[in-house]
Amino acid sequence: STANSVVEMIIVYFDGLCYPQNPGGVAAYGYLIYRDNEPIWKGFGAVGEGRGMTSNVAEYEGLLAAARWLNDEGIDEKIEVRGDSELVIKQMKGEYRISSATSKRYVPQIKKLLEGKEVRFRWVPREENEEADRLSRVAYESYVRRKKSGLNLR
Repeated sequence: STANSVVEMIIVYFDGLCYPQNPGGVAAYGYLIYRDNEPIWKGFGAVGEGRGMTSNVAEYEGLLAAARWLNDEGIDEKIEVRGDSELVIKQMKGEYRISSATSKRYVPQIKKLLEGKEVRFRWVPREENEEADRLSRVAYESYVRRKKSGLNLR
């Protein structure tokens, strides 16, 4: 019977950018969470700008924000995390060595948040990650707008 084979599944897409230059631009991210193909949550944010900001920092912050949400919501279905950053996906899968300061900072934090959950990581091409990419641009643009209007960003 096919009805029984339908397993509730959570799919997470995340992306990040560092613009107008990488490193040293504005790092921003976006993420989306789907349950059985229905969007249930989306988030985006700016990490900051200048020193220490890179696209990898932005990607990891996006994944970290998504992991926090999954943890806070007590999500216990199977989770598939999809991103177009080969580096982040392979580091999370343990296929790439965790050598940079950035990955040493983020990978353990993210793993701890996802502890006890059934999670797999999957690299997807950019075309399959357009919505998360769009959200990271929304985050970038709202950061720039707030900065122009002179609001304190901290």
